[in-house]
Amino acid sequence: MADDKERFSNGSIGSYAAVGDSFTEGVGDPGPDGVFVGWADRLAVLLSDQRPYDDFRYANLAVRGRLLDQIVAEQVARAIELGPDLVTFCAGGNDILRPGSDPDDVAERYEAAVADLRAQVGTVLLCTGFDTRGVPVLRHLRGKIATYTAHVRAIADRHGCPVLDLWSLRSVQDRRAWDADRLHLSPDGHTRVALRAGQVLGLDVPADPDQPWPPEGQRTAAEVRRDNIHWAREYLVPWIGRRLRGESSGDHVEPKRPDLLPLRP
Repeated sequence: MADDKERFSNGSIGSYAAVGDSFTEGVGDPGPDGVFVGWADRLAVLLSDQRPYDDFRYANLAVRGRLLDQIVAEQVARAIELGPDLVTFCAGGNDILRPGSDPDDVAERYEAAVADLRAQVGTVLLCTGFDTRGVPVLRHLRGKIATYTAHVRAIADRHGCPVLDLWSLRSVQDRRAWDADRLHLSPDGHTRVALRAGQVLGLDVPADPDQPWPPEGQRTAAEVRRDNIHWAREYLVPWIGRRLRGESSGDHVEPKRPDLLPLRP
């Protein structure tokens, strides 16, 4: 069985390529230059801190809106070509959200990509889905997401991959872990995921990703209703519209770090 507390000798990971969709690109966590940061970039910083200065290389191939087959065709092949010590592979979520999708079928195609990566890359870290019980609209897909998550864990066991188990990360159940669109993590949410990923890889991280959030005042029913109406108008309706038109938020978007480059110039 795959061990979620994979241990590495100090500083043994000298290069890392992140593969995935908006979650791994970092949507919801904007940087000062307008480029998204996200958990993968933050994990890269934790990994680079284990190495001598300018002795760690990082690529982020993820693009928002990408479906599994697109990620495999565009990013998995590129990650294998780059040959890093570590690949994080988080994919399939956009497929699961599509009406009529079959998590068993998605998982079968996902496992084929994992097998290809494991044949070429030393360590492949896989990501489960989030528990969406508290998320409007997405909570109705909780059963499909849970099924896919179970598949990911089984695939990890079969291929000896560590797992970033997002379903069990309780801190991201708090609404403050999510961006206003309720589909992507906030900067704090991305930070907690990066810390958890570091723990899975055996790093001594600077904070507990599941530490309690500060107390928050109770919201009234009217405030909750007003927030839900605003969210539906500003985010849900445009999201549904893009799906109906066959558009993706990632159309014409390129990977932000397509090559393995030193993290610090």
